[in-house]
Amino acid sequence: MTYSSGGLIQATDYNTFVGNTTAGLNRVWSTGSGDAGWGQPTIATASTGGTVTATQWATLVNSLSSSGTQTGTTLTSRSAPTAGTTISILANVTTDITSVTTNRGNAAASGTEYGVFTGTTSKTTGTGSGQTAWTITFTHTITFPSADQARYFWNAGGIVRIKYGKSSTGTDADPDWNQLAGQCGSINLTGRVNGATQTIAAQAYTGTTRLSGTGGTQTTLATTTGWYNLTTSPATIFQLNDAVSPYSTNFIRTQATATSSTVLTLVTVWSDDGTSGAGTTANISGGTGVASPATAIGVATAPTTLVTYIPPSTASLTNTWGTPSIAASVA
Repeated sequence: MTYSSGGLIQATDYNTFVGNTTAGLNRVWSTGSGDAGWGQPTIATASTGGTVTATQWATLVNSLSSSGTQTGTTLTSRSAPTAGTTISILANVTTDITSVTTNRGNAAASGTEYGVFTGTTSKTTGTGSGQTAWTITFTHTITFPSADQARYFWNAGGIVRIKYGKSSTGTDADPDWNQLAGQCGSINLTGRVNGATQTIAAQAYTGTTRLSGTGGTQTTLATTTGWYNLTTSPATIFQLNDAVSPYSTNFIRTQATATSSTVLTLVTVWSDDGTSGAGTTANISGGTGVASPATAIGVATAPTTLVTYIPPSTASLTNTWGTPSIAASVA
């Protein structure tokens, strides 16, 4: 490259900075591909052999600044050139583009949690009979408007969150299941952009991250599995077993599938093999359910698996991911 202090600013230099390659900002800022790209307006290249205008430079500088703010990356301080002034060489442009590209999965802030869903996310009637084995299966599908919009969601720091709860009473097994559901906390699925941990709103997310949950016997937590690691075959991302004998075979398990490039399917199974203490039964109560919209289980008492999502922040980016939809069912 000829770009250096005292030299001329050539169109080829500028076009390298804004290109859709590993050295260009458009790879992260605009459409990009795979786990790179936020879907922001493409920064236009300059005509080869032509003049690089102050307006073009200002677009690059401002977009790079917004990229730094989005990812929480400290960049070199610089001002956008204005028309009619001499355009000086701007230091460390390549270094700063490399930094935001490396940090592209981080997000300094998050959007507002979204809890609108269709269907049913609670089992309001009782389950099981005596010491007979039983399961409850919750199915949630998150559908993105398009494959690119799904990428923008994950790449800009979107999170899908799974919460579990039950507090109804009346049977022998209710207290144990209430405790197990309460121990799960929340399971958070992120993109795992760039194959690395993402720091989103000051919280580290590894792909599948368990937050606020303690207790139980965690048999599976797929910490390095995010959206970009999922396939059309279900992957168990979380399983928590009851830690209290004789109920240690009882569990809550969530599996995730990239059903397509636009659909994430989450299937959560609550399973009881019917084992219980002498003279006790394994059936559990229903209760009141969770109604849409909801971002917390709140006062609902029925066995519930609630799925929400936290969209990327629009503080530095324009919403290009749209509004994914959530559908829920229970059987």
